[in-house]
Amino acid sequence: MSTSASETWQPPFGFSPVESKLPGVTVYAPALKVETGPEALTYKCPRCGATTAYDPAAASVICANCGYGQPLEAQVVGRAAAVSEFTVDTLARQQRGWASERRALHCDACGADLSLAPNDLSTSCPFCGSNRVAARAASEDALRPAHLIPFKIQPDRCPALAREWLGRGWLHPAGLSAAAGSARFTGIYLPFWTFSARVVADWRAEVGYERTRQVYDAGREEWRTETVIDWRWENSRVVAPAHDQLEPATTKAGAALLERVANFDLNALTAFDPGFLAGWQAQPYEIPLPTAWDTARAKMRERAKQACRDDIASAHVRNLSVAAAFEDEVWRYVLLPVYLAPYRFEGRVYQLMINGQTGGVAGQKPVAWAKVWLVAAALLTPGVLLALLGLPLTLAAGLGTPLIGIGGLLFVAGLALSGFIVWQATQAGLP
Repeated sequence: MSTSASETWQPPFGFSPVESKLPGVTVYAPALKVETGPEALTYKCPRCGATTAYDPAAASVICANCGYGQPLEAQVVGRAAAVSEFTVDTLARQQRGWASERRALHCDACGADLSLAPNDLSTSCPFCGSNRVAARAASEDALRPAHLIPFKIQPDRCPALAREWLGRGWLHPAGLSAAAGSARFTGIYLPFWTFSARVVADWRAEVGYERTRQVYDAGREEWRTETVIDWRWENSRVVAPAHDQLEPATTKAGAALLERVANFDLNALTAFDPGFLAGWQAQPYEIPLPTAWDTARAKMRERAKQACRDDIASAHVRNLSVAAAFEDEVWRYVLLPVYLAPYRFEGRVYQLMINGQTGGVAGQKPVAWAKVWLVAAALLTPGVLLALLGLPLTLAAGLGTPLIGIGGLLFVAGLALSGFIVWQATQAGLP
């Protein structure tokens, strides 16, 4: 090949030079394909360059500095949102990272990991309120949520919602609602898995059916009717589908509180757009998919077992066995909006949680036990006093027996009612 020809020759498309072991000889080979994800987005105002944030009222990314707004056009897909199967290929194809520039924050007190906007100056943990937090590089290895429900409740509504909820119920200390003023609410997208499956349950049991028969009672010399139960083995099949069962993928928010507040309307599920996270915190999943699926499957089995029990047309059942098979198992990874706030009351810290879509509130409330025991004592006192009044009358003239009887009935009723109140107070004080 002549010099001019070699200078004008170009390698075929898709080939690039590689290391050659022969001096003066250039070797070409097919170029390696490098998979590149979308460039991380940064949400800066195109007018003034300030940081923007998603505004639930405007459903737009808004600049607080100059007021510029950019609507988000993510599609609301609801329960028709795409689902994924339990296959290795499916997991391998899932997108990773947050698709926008984020930074990570780790709480040294409770161990929570959070994702924040790059310019978020927050230095306290929304789960425990600790200031012992440290910045870290955001991981790009975790699965990216495919859907979320955007915040609908404005942050400025949270104090009023908390105040109203804290003020409910006589079991709690007076002035508790004022503690809402110490709560600093943080809007955070919490991770959840949703699971759907078709559960086919085959059951087998001994089922008893009542019948009556006439029996002669020799002692009384009369016929009487008695009920007997005829037992026989039966079996059948029940189909118990499970749709969009929510399982939290966080351990820091508290399962009991999440269960009380997680009445989300999944018809509002929206395709993931990193713009919804602008200016808001988010938590990556802590509970991996296989672990969450084990928990969900156990709950589905219990519901299938109950469906089998309901399928039996008799109240008499023994030796029930159920074999459940799962079909068409699918899952989603979603983010759901929640406001978190620790609040202080009489030197102790309690947790508040508000559903960022519906405004539902759950949390921890201290119990005024002195008030509870006072009410319980008031309920027991009438019965005790009547019994004490009737005792000397009975000893003196034999006239106090009715008073003792009435006092005993009142005491038993008061004991039952006070026990119920104490149980209510115990439940109210649970986290």
